[in-house]
Amino acid sequence: MTPATRSVQRLPWRLRYEAAASLASRWRRLAVTVTHRHCRVVFAGPVRLGPGFELYIPDRGSLVVGSGVELRRGFVCEISGEGEVRIGDGSVFTAGALLQCSTSIQIGRRCVFGQDTMLVDGSHRFGDPDRHLLDQGYDYRPLRIDDGAVVMSKCTVFADIGAGTVVGAHSVVSRPLPGRCLAIGAPARPVRFFEPALEPR
Repeated sequence: MTPATRSVQRLPWRLRYEAAASLASRWRRLAVTVTHRHCRVVFAGPVRLGPGFELYIPDRGSLVVGSGVELRRGFVCEISGEGEVRIGDGSVFTAGALLQCSTSIQIGRRCVFGQDTMLVDGSHRFGDPDRHLLDQGYDYRPLRIDDGAVVMSKCTVFADIGAGTVVGAHSVVSRPLPGRCLAIGAPARPVRFFEPALEPR
């Protein structure tokens, strides 16, 4: 049997699988809409919500998701106060993403985030040795990730990333990165630039 014949024979199963996955995504979207009437949740077009999707907005925060976005398995988003998360058209989060927002997280169009990526707009204060970490409060800074950025697996991001930049796996973005570069490390630093380089906004 040729590969083409096998592909044709498997087609009905593929169609059934895609139909079931699409139906499950629509149910998740409906559940999110019903349980978050106290805040602003907008899906501006077709969106894929994978298994394990969780959205926690206890106050008046907002989540705005563009068309064609994929939020795959285990996507978790926590928005406190009046924080706002915006995800641009065509962006993709693979498995195990975590977003924590109290001010603003802005994600551009066609950005890609690898497995177990964490995006946060703040960090714990820890400078007082006489007080517990949880009693020292937080430092917040709005986070912006421009169009076409790619963040590989197991990265932590709490500083801006310019357009078209690629962040290598296991990196920590703790200072702003310019556009159109490859950045790696903890803290992440540019190791290669794609011409022409772009400065962060």
